Amino acid sequence: MAILYFSDVLRKVGLDPARVKLIRHSLRDKGFKKCYDENLVYEYTCHQKNNFSKGYDYWVVFVSDSSTFAKLHSIYHVCGSVPDTEDRIPQGLPASEAKGYSGQNAFYLLEVVDLLHEYEGKLIIDWGNSVLMWHQKGTTEKPIISLQPDEKKVFSGYEDLILTYGQLKEIVENPSIYEAWHTALSSVYAIYLIVDRENGKQYVGSAYGEGGLLGRWSCYVKTHHGNNKLMKEVVCNYPDRYHNFQFSILQILPKTLTPEEVINAENRYKRKLLSIDFGMNDN
Repeated sequence: MAILYFSDVLRKVGLDPARVKLIRHSLRDKGFKKCYDENLVYEYTCHQKNNFSKGYDYWVVFVSDSSTFAKLHSIYHVCGSVPDTEDRIPQGLPASEAKGYSGQNAFYLLEVVDLLHEYEGKLIIDWGNSVLMWHQKGTTEKPIISLQPDEKKVFSGYEDLILTYGQLKEIVENPSIYEAWHTALSSVYAIYLIVDRENGKQYVGSAYGEGGLLGRWSCYVKTHHGNNKLMKEVVCNYPDRYHNFQFSILQILPKTLTPEEVINAENRYKRKLLSIDFGMNDN
């Protein structure tokens, strides 16, 4: 018999379970799985039917696989809604989800709440047998099954590394979980490639400063454009476009090289890929 329920946790952090809606997204849903892989859970959750949040001030989102167990993902404060017109389609949203924007439903304005941030991805509840009821009241008793420790992520290797912006952001902002990634990416210089998946345009860059490749890529997470002239113009004209940027490595270089040697290698790749003529390099 369970002795601790999620409603107890809500009360502990000052939320009235009666004003909270629980949402369970399933990775078995192909549309959601695509959004989950692209770090678009927030954007996916914002799109709901009219009156979906009537009577509720907060949404708590869980993610589940094929079992009835579900892992805490995020908490949002509902700040209102607007019609789901086409101009509200989030950048990078899969076409299968974007086609549902017709102006007949709602796009909710959600604010991320950090009340249980340290438990996100760790706290697991049992949703129960009624898995088809994917949204329920916060007063519904959901037993807490376990609280998992941080899961250390194994580095995938330099050659196989292909990351979306969302995945890169996850790595950069979670050093305790991605400790091996931080060690590997900060220990080398590199020539890297960024591709805008919207139009295929390429940007060739080099990392030879403090923090190695990790230090350089962290700048893209912070600025979305890495202070590169043409990429900055893209993000200025299309503010959400950075979600479509894909990051990969063209060549790993030792930290014993001089900046001039790294830049020479970078320029070779620019010539090979014609990234100045047809891409996002301006020189």
